[in-house]
Amino acid sequence: MLLPEPNWCTVVTNLAMSSISSAPRHDLVQQFETAATSAAASVERVIYAAGALAAAVKKIATGRIAVGQTLDLPSDLFSELRKLPGVVTGRSKQELATCDVGITEAFAGVARTGSVCVAVDHDYSGSISLLARMHIAVLSAEKITERPGDLFNPQFLNGKAMRRNFVFITGPSATADMGPLVRGVHGPHKLHIIILE
Repeated sequence: MLLPEPNWCTVVTNLAMSSISSAPRHDLVQQFETAATSAAASVERVIYAAGALAAAVKKIATGRIAVGQTLDLPSDLFSELRKLPGVVTGRSKQELATCDVGITEAFAGVARTGSVCVAVDHDYSGSISLLARMHIAVLSAEKITERPGDLFNPQFLNGKAMRRNFVFITGPSATADMGPLVRGVHGPHKLHIIILE
């Protein structure tokens, strides 16, 4: 008796599906926070509400502020941020380069490395996250996965990571090309991550 050939596409998909972390959510958030602070980022947990997010940002954001558009988070969260004093409305590179703070949505986070994933091809998010002296990344606790490879699993976030141009951001900009570690050379001096719970 001949057995049917295996459907390799199904086998690969099943293997990929089994690789998504089944760790409890609170453990992933704690692991993410530990890894992010180890990479010199600051992390704050905030309740999932527009007023709470705006209040948290107001405590740390001063000067000129650029606020990106949301892709996945409710737009009312960021509409409250646009009411803060110092928010710039222009989107030229010159205007964005003079901002002290850039606020973007992180559509995913990686617990093992403390990295946030920012879509760089959406409403100047790339420029907003890279040109300001401080980058504030807003991340939903529900969008944290354990490993970087999980982002490319079609089951995680319905495969959004495979359809986006994005960067992994792990801590503030840093380089050791010329000797000792120097922060803020090629991007923000500070990375502050707000986890919405």
